[in-house]
Amino acid sequence: MSGLAFQREQLVRFGHCDPAGIVFYPRYFEMLNELIEDWFACALGLPFDVLIGQRQVGMPTAQLDTRFLRVSRHGDHLQQSISIERLGGGSLKLNIAFVGDDGPRVEFTQVLVCTSLATHKPQAFPDDLRAALERSLAAQEQETDKP
Repeated sequence: MSGLAFQREQLVRFGHCDPAGIVFYPRYFEMLNELIEDWFACALGLPFDVLIGQRQVGMPTAQLDTRFLRVSRHGDHLQQSISIERLGGGSLKLNIAFVGDDGPRVEFTQVLVCTSLATHKPQAFPDDLRAALERSLAAQEQETDKP
């Protein structure tokens, strides 16, 4: 897929499913958080344990819109992707999709806000995080512009 900031594959496990045999919807939110953490660690080079634990920089969700489109079952493989819609001074709007063989299963629009964990107030992105986000956005836009 082009125009993505990050993507990975997620196996739907037994523990993700409810007695009906489909993903229990709160598990999608756990998968979403794991995806965001992996993006920060793998693509941006800033693991949450460093940002949150050592540097006291929070990235809480300020808004989360969700669209459940199809069911996912134990054993399914979901392609999870993140694209940056907007990069502000201290906030970030993301479009996220989990796609199965039959098309989109769930889509999220998520706004993350950079905060100080000392004050729990919004703050500008630290310089290294801003630079990593700008690189990710530039790569995403370059992919989108390819024929």
